[in-house]
Amino acid sequence: MYTLIGTAKLNDIDPQAWLADVIARIADIPVSRLHELLPWNWKTATPQVKAA
Repeated sequence: MYTLIGTAKLNDIDPQAWLADVIARIADIPVSRLHELLPWNWKTATPQVKAA
């Protein structure tokens, strides 16, 4: 678990948001697209919410 959180932080991603999204989506995504859930790919595929 520490490795997952550390990897997310190294990629400037909120670990809680990333893990929640991965857990919610992993059952419905084909094996050939699992790479999209990796932190370095997830960051570019997920729209960033900016604070006002």
